[in-house]
Amino acid sequence: MTRWYIEKKSEHFYKEAKRVGYRARSAFKLQQIQKKFNIFSKKDFVIDLGAAPGGWSQVAKELVGEYGSVIGIDILPIKPLLGVHLIQGDITEEETGEEINQQMNNKKADVVISDMSPDITGNYSVDQARSMWLCEKALGTSETMLKPGGHFICKIFEGQDTQKFVTKVKQHFNMVKKFSPTASRKSSSEIYLIAKSLKR
Repeated sequence: MTRWYIEKKSEHFYKEAKRVGYRARSAFKLQQIQKKFNIFSKKDFVIDLGAAPGGWSQVAKELVGEYGSVIGIDILPIKPLLGVHLIQGDITEEETGEEINQQMNNKKADVVISDMSPDITGNYSVDQARSMWLCEKALGTSETMLKPGGHFICKIFEGQDTQKFVTKVKQHFNMVKKFSPTASRKSSSEIYLIAKSLKR
């Protein structure tokens, strides 16, 4: 596959996002994950970690419908999204977790999704280590905020620690798969871990 074709395909998802009103091309990644793994159901309660600029929250809200709930969290401000409760905060800080719990009103989530990415330095080993740290935080959030049987999606940069993390996720969920959506840039090392059915 030529570089020209890959870049053209990448541009296609960017333009399509603009056309249909999604805030980011990453919206199509979540749609592709849903099509393959059937993560979301109507009326689900979803927590979206690293939500800015809001593409995943938009798709999640479409999938859970009018009676479903989505909470989007990011350290960056996010423009208001109809039907989505947005929190500006750092998921690694206790006060952000407390704010999420207040919004959940002592309920547990059906799905936790994380498209969190570190600030890219260009040093792959550093970036991969930072990505892994965010994945650990996302997994910790899923363990405390998901109901038994709930699902977890997490972006990870592939590297030497990936398999160790996959093994850890398998301790908590009944099914764990790696997935690379076609909407991802082919030059990217990102993959998504799809974890279904949190163990009781």
